[in-house]
Amino acid sequence: MVIEPFGDQAVRVIFGDRIAPEIQMKVNQFTERFDRSPFKGFVEYVPAYTNVVFYYNPIEVSRSGKKDGSSAQQQVIDYLNQLSGQMSNEPDQEAKRRVVHIPVCYGGEFGPDLDEVAHVHHLTPREVIEKHTKPQYLVYMLGFAPGFPFLGGLPEELATPRRANPRLKIAAGSVGIAGKQTGAYPLDSPGGWQIIGRTPVPLFQPESDPPTLLKAGDRVVFDAISEPEYLRIKEEQA
Repeated sequence: MVIEPFGDQAVRVIFGDRIAPEIQMKVNQFTERFDRSPFKGFVEYVPAYTNVVFYYNPIEVSRSGKKDGSSAQQQVIDYLNQLSGQMSNEPDQEAKRRVVHIPVCYGGEFGPDLDEVAHVHHLTPREVIEKHTKPQYLVYMLGFAPGFPFLGGLPEELATPRRANPRLKIAAGSVGIAGKQTGAYPLDSPGGWQIIGRTPVPLFQPESDPPTLLKAGDRVVFDAISEPEYLRIKEEQA
């Protein structure tokens, strides 16, 4: 693990140099441990695939921290180093991971690229759906848009390049594939992912607490549903 300055109001903690579930688990474990005892002057942290960045208010850190002349940044680094020394005593986090089932209506108007993805891989649309709904996907991080999950675990045989011509608008809830990743759009937005389905379940609700359905460390299972089921769930969510 490496702890280093990240500008003059942030510190980055690096857990590895590759995307892997065991590294993401360390990121998640560290942030969960931090949540139980944040330092004064802490603003927010942003977890990513292999690291997490902690932002802080240097004035607040200096005001409430050590009076030995050390900088606010050094005090934050010292605190995070101290926290890292406590991690060996943490229990295994795998059993604590939450599994979230997300219903998806595949194909048709909800998944306009399903046939193209099937064609690229010499599969039938039904086979694409079966392969896409089989894994438990790991939420590595949220990004791009509020609540957008970057998921690991897509079967190799479904890895598909982004669209050559991105769409100007993709409907909220759209489930897509881009390269070796799969994910779901929480909001209407432009995008170039191959859209194979759509969920009626909101991924981002700013008035809720928390506002996002998913968080880093969750496991996701996509469940195929029919169009009538989609419309029923959509109406219930309204």
